[in-house]
Amino acid sequence: MAGRSAAAIAAAWQRERPGVPTDSIEIVTPVWRLAKLFADDRNRVLRAAGIDAATLDLLAVLRRSGSPYQLTTRELTRRTLVTAGAVSQRVARAEREGLVRRSPDPAGGRAVLVALTPDGHALVERSVDAVLGRESDLVTGLSPAERGQLAGLLDRLLTDLHGRIGPSD
Repeated sequence: MAGRSAAAIAAAWQRERPGVPTDSIEIVTPVWRLAKLFADDRNRVLRAAGIDAATLDLLAVLRRSGSPYQLTTRELTRRTLVTAGAVSQRVARAEREGLVRRSPDPAGGRAVLVALTPDGHALVERSVDAVLGRESDLVTGLSPAERGQLAGLLDRLLTDLHGRIGPSD
């Protein structure tokens, strides 16, 4: 991996293009590689659990909302950071699969409440256990103190980037 290491990439650019800024390479390149490894592994875990990432996102937002595990579609859109159309599609698919149910919001207006069904609750519990258990295992190469330090640094970088370039689409 030495020829592919971030340090080797930075050194090669310095050799080939002296003066080009390479200080980000040893941060951004590993983050991209980690993101790919984490995403690929999560997709394997989700396939084994019988759920896709979009459905897990929907069910997890409802589950984290607390009892009675229901939110309006507007609130789901805000919390999932996807478009209203995408939320509508996710809700429709999950409803067809018996994982959520829609009902008019008793507060009135055109609002629609989306609630977890018992099957949806059971699936999100199993899926979250599988995903978080696996991801916890994946970071055991770092000590608890190192994990805390890395989490703090990543949060600081993410907050800074949100402030300078805005959230991702």
